[in-house]
Amino acid sequence: MRSWIYASSLVLATVVQAITWTATPFNPASIPLAVRTPYLSAWLPQGTGAALNQAWPTFWTGSTLGWAGFVKVDGTNYAFLGIPAVSGTTFSQAVQRSSVFTSTQSIFVLSAGPVNITVTFLSPVEPTDLVKQSIPFSYLSVSAAATDGKSHTVQVYSDISAEWVSGDNSLTVNWNSTTSESVLTHQVQLSSPSVFTENSDHTQYGSAFYSTTNTVGATYQTGSDVSVRAQFLNNGKLANTLDTGFRAISNNWPVFGLAHDLGTITTATAPVVFSVGHIRDPAIQYIVAGGALQSRSLYFLSSFSTPAAVISSFLGDYSAALSRANTFDAKVQTDASKISADYASIVALSIRQAFSATELTISKTSTGAFNTTDVILFMKEISSDGNVNTVDVIFPAWPIFLYTNPALGKYLLEGLFRYQASGQYPNKWSVHDLGSSYPKALGHNDGLDEKMPVEESGNMIIMALSYAQKTGDLAHLQRYTALLDQWTQFLIEDSLLPGDQISTDDFAGSLANQTNLAIKGIVGIGAMAQIESLLGNTAKSTNYSSIATSYVTQWQKFATSTTGAHLTLSYGSAASWGLSYNLYADKLLKLNLFPAAVYSEQTAWYASHANAFGVPLDTRHTYTKSDWQVWTAAIVSTTAVRDLLIGGVKKFVSDGQTNVPFSDLYDTISGADVGFRARPVVGGHLALLAL
Repeated sequence: MRSWIYASSLVLATVVQAITWTATPFNPASIPLAVRTPYLSAWLPQGTGAALNQAWPTFWTGSTLGWAGFVKVDGTNYAFLGIPAVSGTTFSQAVQRSSVFTSTQSIFVLSAGPVNITVTFLSPVEPTDLVKQSIPFSYLSVSAAATDGKSHTVQVYSDISAEWVSGDNSLTVNWNSTTSESVLTHQVQLSSPSVFTENSDHTQYGSAFYSTTNTVGATYQTGSDVSVRAQFLNNGKLANTLDTGFRAISNNWPVFGLAHDLGTITTATAPVVFSVGHIRDPAIQYIVAGGALQSRSLYFLSSFSTPAAVISSFLGDYSAALSRANTFDAKVQTDASKISADYASIVALSIRQAFSATELTISKTSTGAFNTTDVILFMKEISSDGNVNTVDVIFPAWPIFLYTNPALGKYLLEGLFRYQASGQYPNKWSVHDLGSSYPKALGHNDGLDEKMPVEESGNMIIMALSYAQKTGDLAHLQRYTALLDQWTQFLIEDSLLPGDQISTDDFAGSLANQTNLAIKGIVGIGAMAQIESLLGNTAKSTNYSSIATSYVTQWQKFATSTTGAHLTLSYGSAASWGLSYNLYADKLLKLNLFPAAVYSEQTAWYASHANAFGVPLDTRHTYTKSDWQVWTAAIVSTTAVRDLLIGGVKKFVSDGQTNVPFSDLYDTISGADVGFRARPVVGGHLALLAL
C-alpha cells in the first residue's frame, strides 16, 4: 500500500441537497450502480443527497461516465438517469421517491407524472459460480406502473457514452452495432488500443457493450448525444440508424442509445432490461517460472466463444440472476442483522465494492484451449495504489472470501505462492505484491518492492491456515510448506522485537517495536505450529508453538503501558496506543495465544477514548481505518464497545461530507474522509461474519 494519501474530497462535484426521498437503509456517500470489476465501476455520487437524475454516474475515480435515461409518459418526457442537456426539446425531472441498496442491488423509484418507474441496478455477486462471477457485466432494469389506476402510454430510453472505454476523452473511438432476433448490442472501443495499460485508472483496451433484448417496440441509434437523445424525446423511439463518423470521445460526444415502447400500461410492467459491460482479452499479464510472461484470460471466456454469446446468456438469465441475488441479499441481511442493523447496512454497502476489485483468470494450454484447472484471482489495489495482489490489501479484505467462498481466497493466494516458489523473488520474507501496475503482474525479481517484511509474512501464513481450517483443503500447505517455513523463520527473527519498518498502515510512517505488528508476527508463528500439526509434523509443531507462547509472555512485558491500562503503540512509549486489530487473527484461527485480560483491557480503553466517529487508529493521528475498526469490533469483550466501533463507521459513511465510494480512511473527530476510496479492504467489514 502506498505511503501517501489523496487530498480530502470535501468539495462535492455534484449539485446536492438534503434528501427528499426515503433512503433505505441510509443515504451513503456514493451508491454502486454497475460495479463488477476494476474497469466496470459506475457509481452515483451522492454527497448530502443527489437523486439518480441530479448527477452523472462516475467511475470510481470521480470521472464522468455518460449514462442517461428518459421515460416518455403520454407524450411527456422525464429524465430519470444522469443530467443530460438536450437543446430544442423539453423534458422534466422525474421525482425520486425512494432509494434502497442491498448487497447486490441499488433500487430507485421515481415518479414520472402519473406513472412510477422502478430503476434497478443489479451487479451480481456469484462467489460459488466462477463463470458467472467472472462475467464483467451488470444489469439496469426499468419497470413502470400507473399510480392513478388509469391507462398510460410509456416509452423508455437509455444510452451510454464512449467515456466508458478510456480515461482520456481526447482519444478516438470506433463502434459498431449488431441486431439479432433476441438482442440489440452497441460495441465501442479505442481506435488505437494499448494492451495491459491504463489511463487515469481506466483500461486502454477492450470494448464496452450496451445491450438490450430485441422485443417488439425496441429501437436503437448511435450518434451525438444531443441528436440521439432528441430523436427519442421528439418521437418516443429511435431511428435504427448508425453514425459512422468515428471520432474523439469528446467530439460531439458519441452515445449508444436503446429504447423500448411499452405500449399502454395500467398495472406494473415486466422490466425492460439493459446490460452494460466491458470485455478485454487477455486480461492479465503474469510472470511465471524463468521470467516468462503469461497472458491470462477472464474465466467466463472458457464458456462463451463470442461477446454476443455471453451477452445473450447474461440478458436471458436476468430473472434467475435476480432471484439468486435476492437469496444472497437475504442471507447476508439475516446473518449481519444478528450483530446490529448498523452492521448489516455497512456490510451491504461493502460487498459489491470489495468484489469489484477482483478478476478471475485462467491460462491456456499449449494447444490454445482454456485450462480451467489453473485459476488465479487477481485484485487491484484501488485508489491507494495500482499494485496487483497486494498482500496487505488482500489481508484486510480476507473475511469476505472466508464468508462467501473460501476457494476465492485460495485463488488469490495462488498467484503469490506460485511466483515466490519459482525462486525469482530474492528476499527471505514475503513479497509485498505481484506487480506495481495493474494489470501487469510482473513480480519484483529485484526485491525492491515496498518492504513490509513482518506484515506480509505474517499475513500469508495466517491466510493460508485460515483457508485450510475453513475447507479442510491442505493442498497449499503441502505444496508451499518450504515457503511458509521460510517466512516463519524470519518471523522468529524479527517479530518479537520488530525492526524499524512500515506495516499495512504505511501512510502513518515507519516505527520500530510496533506492538500491533509484533502481534501479527507472533500469531504467524503460532499459525505455523498449527500448519505443521495439520501436516503431521509434530516435533516442528511443538517447537513453533512453544516459541509463540514464549513470545507472548515477553511481549506482554514490552507492550503494556507503565502509566495506564492499555497496550502501547510501540514498546517503551507509555502514553501511546492504537487499535490492536491484529488480535483478530488469534480469534479467527482459534489459537488462543493471547490472554483474555489483554482483550478486556483494550476493550475498556477504547470505550473511554472514542471520538464522534470512532476510535483513532493510533495516537499519531486522529484518523482511523474502517476495516480495522470493524476487525477490532469483532474481538472486543463487550457488546457496547462492539456497537460503538461499528456505529462510528456507520456515522461516517452516512454523514454526507463526501461523494466517493466507501472510503476506509477518515477522521474520527470531523467525519471527513482522508482520501482512500472504492478499495477492496471493505471486505474486512465482514470480519464478524467470518468468525
